[in-house]
Amino acid sequence: MALPKREEIEEKDKWDLTPMYDCKENWEKDIDKALELVEEVASFKGRIMESSSTLYDFYIAYDKMNRLSEILYLYAKMSCDTDTTNQEYQKMKSRVEKMMEDISTKLSFIQSEMLACPYETVLGYIKEDSRLQEYAFDLEQTYRYQEHTLSEKEEAIITKATNAFGTGDEVFYNFDNADINLGKIVDENGNEEELTNSNYQKYMNSKDRRVRKDAFTNMYHYFESFKNTISSAYKGQLKEDFFMSDVRKYANPLEMSLYHDNIDVSVYHNLIDTIHNHLNEMYEYMALRKKALGLEEMHMWDIYVDIASATPEDIPFEEGKNILMEALKPLGDTYLHDLEKAFSERWIDKFPSVGKKSGAYSWGSYDTYPYLLLNYNGTVDSVSTMGHELGHSMHSYYSNKYQNSINCNYPIFLAEIASTVNEVLINDYLYKQAKTKDEKILYLTEFLEKVRTTIYRQTMFAEFEMIMHDKYEKNIPITEEELSNTYYELNKLYYGNNVVSDNAIRYEWLRIPHFYTPFYVYKYATGLSAAIAIASDILNGKEGAQKAYLEFLSSGGSDYPLSILKKTGVDMTTKEPIEKAIEMFKDKLEELKKLI
Repeated sequence: MALPKREEIEEKDKWDLTPMYDCKENWEKDIDKALELVEEVASFKGRIMESSSTLYDFYIAYDKMNRLSEILYLYAKMSCDTDTTNQEYQKMKSRVEKMMEDISTKLSFIQSEMLACPYETVLGYIKEDSRLQEYAFDLEQTYRYQEHTLSEKEEAIITKATNAFGTGDEVFYNFDNADINLGKIVDENGNEEELTNSNYQKYMNSKDRRVRKDAFTNMYHYFESFKNTISSAYKGQLKEDFFMSDVRKYANPLEMSLYHDNIDVSVYHNLIDTIHNHLNEMYEYMALRKKALGLEEMHMWDIYVDIASATPEDIPFEEGKNILMEALKPLGDTYLHDLEKAFSERWIDKFPSVGKKSGAYSWGSYDTYPYLLLNYNGTVDSVSTMGHELGHSMHSYYSNKYQNSINCNYPIFLAEIASTVNEVLINDYLYKQAKTKDEKILYLTEFLEKVRTTIYRQTMFAEFEMIMHDKYEKNIPITEEELSNTYYELNKLYYGNNVVSDNAIRYEWLRIPHFYTPFYVYKYATGLSAAIAIASDILNGKEGAQKAYLEFLSSGGSDYPLSILKKTGVDMTTKEPIEKAIEMFKDKLEELKKLI
């Protein structure tokens, strides 16, 4: 069925961007206004820190400029996302992107100028002028980097060096996108199809085992044939990581990566150690999958296929909305009342159309709705995706409502928690509403797979990164063989003897793009662990859990992530949240055992 054109989509099914701009002419006027505000901020150069009142005036001017430029960018980008073929939108997007680049260059003096002033002086300013109190945490965060910031001349050299870096990431990006050629396979119906990154997961879910094996073989044969090239690119990333951590005076790249969120490296180690203590649960799950699939040997190409045969009926959008409203009732009347605004105020762009950006996201600014772009298609997955993105939007809604524009932005460490809490609640609701045994199996395995892929697998990735950085620091030669053998041994450890760790899986690390953003993937595992712990407390009616969660959503980035998370009773410096997530995993696994 052909996709409708944008103009064929009903207005009620599109997001409403008119609260930002009702026409392009008003957007144009604000472009000129934003450039004037940039000049106003630039006029503070050389005098930001001369007095408490000047510092306050600077914050007011910067905040005004930043908020307007965010709306300008948001409007152009979101308009473009609804119809990427629209040349007018493309021009608007290019213009505002260039404006943002120019702003960044023109105002690059701000941090170094602020850090040239002693922090004791800043604390004195805050004490002297109470208006600065709302910016105290932002100033504290800025000054944390004082010991890791060099002289103006040295910073200029590092900037130039940074521009020369990123080669490994760029090489991998082009290799994995522009140049990739995974060959062809024959699908379940005997049709020869091109294998791509986009359709690989579909074939790994095929009920035809031959199709799964062919897709797996093609994928890893391709990466194996370029193993030395990609290994060199990743080794370049390791060199860059250690160069930056060294010149910035961090103990190592891990400490540098966690520094922004003020997270001690013990949190990272704690995640890995705790998962190591609970590998038996994964082994049991793999044994059950093997039994359910009726396999004598379960290979790596068998671990993604659904063991349930249930195919839920098409779910119209309004019915999907009703499912969400029922599933999220445990979050309370206040949450549901505010959630309804997403629909009544048209935050959501609902359906796919010609030229519309694929996928889904939640995005907004301090002065706009927290909008959602969806491509709703009536599947259970699309209901879950809507709930996931609404979790982000409600997080933004409450943060914007209760925090100032400086403290409203929550860090990535916390970002996936609100969205995943919704996913856990939706899964729990659908399981409880399931009418058949096969439906129950479907929703149980959906949860178990999320834990496998997001907690166990991402922790395995995190451990691989840590090991390879440790080996580099110890001057152990980082060869393709060293990289692939390390990954292969980890794969065997995490999946156990119930899965045949096929030789080709040693090359899986070659296709993971997140390894070029060092020590990032652990946040997926901690985020889901925290979300399951929170959802578990809410579902079990723990006293104060619902109220504490709303307080978490309202905190934005007003404190360090671990401190904000502790408001929900979740302390990621301990094993408890991870073990609580594994406990729910075990409970769902036991239910699945009974059904199978």
